[in-house]
Amino acid sequence: MSELRKDPVLGRWVIVQTDDSLSPQDYEKENRVFRQQAICPFCPEREDRTPPEIDSVRYDGSHANSPGWITRVVPNRFPALEAEGDIDRKGIGLYDISKGVGAHEVVVETPDHDKDFPDFSDKEMYEVINKYCSRSIDLARDKRFRYVMIFKNYGASAGASLEHAHSQIIALPMIPKYVLQSLEGAKQYYQDNGRCVYCDIIKQEVEDKERIVTENNDFICFASYTSRFPFETWIMPKKHQSSFCQMSDGNKHSLGKFLKEVLQRNKACLSDPSYNFFIHTAPITNSFPEGYHWHIEIIPKLTNMAGFEWGTGFYIVPTAPCLAARYLREAKI
Repeated sequence: MSELRKDPVLGRWVIVQTDDSLSPQDYEKENRVFRQQAICPFCPEREDRTPPEIDSVRYDGSHANSPGWITRVVPNRFPALEAEGDIDRKGIGLYDISKGVGAHEVVVETPDHDKDFPDFSDKEMYEVINKYCSRSIDLARDKRFRYVMIFKNYGASAGASLEHAHSQIIALPMIPKYVLQSLEGAKQYYQDNGRCVYCDIIKQEVEDKERIVTENNDFICFASYTSRFPFETWIMPKKHQSSFCQMSDGNKHSLGKFLKEVLQRNKACLSDPSYNFFIHTAPITNSFPEGYHWHIEIIPKLTNMAGFEWGTGFYIVPTAPCLAARYLREAKI
């Protein structure tokens, strides 16, 4: 037997297998294979194999584009958007087009080729989170940009082209449709109820308890009631914040430790799956801070979308979120 569940923000429906939910062992384990590359361009001593760095964290006073860095930010060598030029939006008949203007940066998270977030120290995690914020703030100063997206692809099937730990930041000259839908749904809920829908989701999850994976004083992680994918989890600040970059320094330390723990649980429970995570935050010019609530969505690559999902917009979730949360909560880390 299954259930149809409706997302309270987007109005999107999902089909959740509640009676015959799959366990972590029921999913096919990925044989992670990366494109063979003799020399990793993200490793120390190879700084000349990337475009000149934009920013970095260095404890030893070393110079830019040289070894000694802890975290390094460089332009993407194959950017989705180009930083130079004007947007030049125009219409051709019924179609709108503009030049592919934006920014596309890579955050090389560590000099160690064999480490990833679950292996980082708390200080290393803080440096990455802090760099996400500082780069976002800097990109937001460009009047051409309206939205900054931070995301990480881990594993070949999640879209990572290089094994070395890295994440990406893209600044866009428009607000993505999915974000607009979230903003509109949150605004409608606020107008109807006088409260932030995401704050109410947190309250509901705390009351229900069964979908909570872990929490600390500042953040909560839960398997969304209307998950689109098995073992999908969300991280939210408990205190209302519309923008990711509103965090205090203490919040950044707390989030770094918290995100590491959540990914350790994913790794232990699901045999180190490929995954994507992305940070949904308010647009650069945010006229609705009281109703939007930034959050991180983490999606392990355990299944593939097929014809029904693509054709209907429905998602089929073979593991009930309450069970996914329990498996992750009980994982030995």
